[in-house]
Amino acid sequence: MIPTPPPTPNTPPTALVEDVAPSKAASKRGVDLGYLVTPEDAHDACGTGFIAESSGARTRRVVEMAIRAVGALTHRGAVNADPLTGDGSGVTIQIPFELLQGTLQQMGSDVTSDDLAVAMIFLPHDEAERPQARAIFEEECVAAGLGVIGWRVVPADISVLGPQALESLPGFEQLLLRRPEDQQGPQFDRSLYLARRRAERRLKAAGLEDCYVVSMSSTTVVYKGMMVATALADLYPDLKDERVVSSIALYHQRFATNTLPSWELAQPFRMTAHNGEFNTLLGNRNWMLAREPELGSPVWGDAVEDVKPVITPIGSDTASFDEVLELLVLSGRDLLHSAMMLIPQAWENMPNLDASLRAFYEYHACLTEPWDGPAAIAVSNGVQVAAIMDRNGLRPARYQVMRDGLVVMGSEVGLVELNPAEVVESGRLGPGEMIAVDTVRRQFLHNEEIKNEVASRRPYGSWVRRNLMSLRTDSLNGHAAGSEHELETLQQLHGYTHEELEYVIKPMAEDGKEAVGSMGDDTPLSVLQDQPRMLYTYFKQRFAQVTNPAIDSVREEVVMSLDTLLGRRRSMLESVPEAARLLHLTSPLLDDSELAAIKRTQNEDIKVATLHARFRVDDGPSSLERAIDDLCAAAVIAADEGHTVLVISDRLVDREWAPIPMLLAVSSVHHHLIREGRRMKTSLIAEAGDARDVHHFASLLAFGASAVNPYLAFATLNAAHAAGEFGDDPVEEVLNHYAKAVDTGILK
Repeated sequence: MIPTPPPTPNTPPTALVEDVAPSKAASKRGVDLGYLVTPEDAHDACGTGFIAESSGARTRRVVEMAIRAVGALTHRGAVNADPLTGDGSGVTIQIPFELLQGTLQQMGSDVTSDDLAVAMIFLPHDEAERPQARAIFEEECVAAGLGVIGWRVVPADISVLGPQALESLPGFEQLLLRRPEDQQGPQFDRSLYLARRRAERRLKAAGLEDCYVVSMSSTTVVYKGMMVATALADLYPDLKDERVVSSIALYHQRFATNTLPSWELAQPFRMTAHNGEFNTLLGNRNWMLAREPELGSPVWGDAVEDVKPVITPIGSDTASFDEVLELLVLSGRDLLHSAMMLIPQAWENMPNLDASLRAFYEYHACLTEPWDGPAAIAVSNGVQVAAIMDRNGLRPARYQVMRDGLVVMGSEVGLVELNPAEVVESGRLGPGEMIAVDTVRRQFLHNEEIKNEVASRRPYGSWVRRNLMSLRTDSLNGHAAGSEHELETLQQLHGYTHEELEYVIKPMAEDGKEAVGSMGDDTPLSVLQDQPRMLYTYFKQRFAQVTNPAIDSVREEVVMSLDTLLGRRRSMLESVPEAARLLHLTSPLLDDSELAAIKRTQNEDIKVATLHARFRVDDGPSSLERAIDDLCAAAVIAADEGHTVLVISDRLVDREWAPIPMLLAVSSVHHHLIREGRRMKTSLIAEAGDARDVHHFASLLAFGASAVNPYLAFATLNAAHAAGEFGDDPVEEVLNHYAKAVDTGILK
């Protein structure tokens, strides 16, 4: 790797150390195939924050401070070798009506600030494609009932951009829109949203995929781009104009860890600026896709189909979060409620947590899974601005409150000059905490104020107590095989080995933790081996690669949980008591008595069906494929018949029937139900003979199972105990040790 020279005082460190000519496709999107980062150039992720006047006054200093703050975060961003092309930076401010008044008058419009909306748009790089893009936007705005005032070319000094940014340079234009007379507040914003989503769909169909809506709002506008942060105001002279004032500003400097730079991936997004990574991203995206058939809300009616897909595949974890947050807010929840719902604090293992707040989080866990970081996030709807920390608290977020009501939050202190004598409060966000500024109420809100207010709006405690069910069983027990010969036959059928029994399963049952070895593992990847391997072994390389710092499941146990919910999930866009009609498990590991208890729980909300994962041996390899198709079809039928829990079982096997590998069975059913729009109607339990070590359980959970019953592992331990291999230890203790080892291994 070519070493980079030390940076000059005014030049950020260089992240790109080789210039490689990008392909035409890569160039159009603004990526560089030679993007390499050395350890010396690495920094602590992105930088973000907000500036706000708690008085609600629109001032020039908010805009100027946001520009200075993002420039001061340049050291947190990545810079190209040119070195003018940056990974991305930007600001969100309230619509600068004073600046736009002259343009509006020239267009013959007398629209007031309350009736104006602005769409900030990156038009296609190819100027010949721009008229078509403009026409699509105008047509969809008119169809949504919006008044089209006209297009404003955003002044831009592109001399501050580097070659890579210029190669993919979009057109900067703003579409000015008027509020329909019959639409108020939220209705206006929903019409803007629907017009944007419909236009995006048509743009994609027309092949204009590099046309991107930066923001489209009645309150805010985003200025961002693919340049170094210090050039933001030079690129957009609007930001230097004294008429541009705001009471709220988000700012962001990007350092990408999982995507290459492009114009659209610069932050802020439409409501969000984010420092960190969402390590649950793949699951969040997939579950959002699975939820779409269940989405429904009176505020959308039939138009709910136009909001799908909720998440568009532009590649950024923050963009995906932003799209979900935007939908929740526009569907009727306020900004602070929506942020708490998506990024809950650790509540499951907090004994002193306020009861109403615990009920709030417990109820919303029935609607959606958390977006877990590490993440520090600033969000705004143009009226409120807030910062929230994920449950681990592994990203910096510090704030200062001034005597005159100015609030400054950022990834660092000292981003803007403040008079220490005027600072009345300084603090930092801890794990799961949030702060906010409400410019309508003219208040700075602390963590407890926000959460007590949001949690008390609905009787969540009553909803949870009346609807959420708990599993009640006898003490832990495992299945005992009929005879030693039958047990050995099943162990051979499911690929058990003597080494696994002695060095994996028995140590788990003896010590209550995963077996640890001192030698390295030089086993070749399964795909490169000549001998057949279990399907689980092909997924050893899937892990969260961008976690920084690493999560410690022992010392950070208080912020982690294995709680699992079974049953039909309802629309996340509505708050109704029925959403909590689920079965709560404290662990995804089920013994035989627990699975039997679930099967006995046959009521309106928990109705169980068992599907058999097996195929005929004598029919050859094609029999496996047919059996999987039959299994998937049976799952759809069972879901349509109202079964809210599907047990996928490989118990019924013999000389004629062989088991489908459980990971293949579960993942096939999971994805088939998503494709058929039935996934949220039911939960999946794996009754698996081949699952025995921690990796097997983690894989099954990752690919769609909500819980796993390793009946053969329990039977094996029962038999080993009966043979005296665990001495005088009671069998219950042996099984409990094994269950503990599985649970702690899954957490790890």
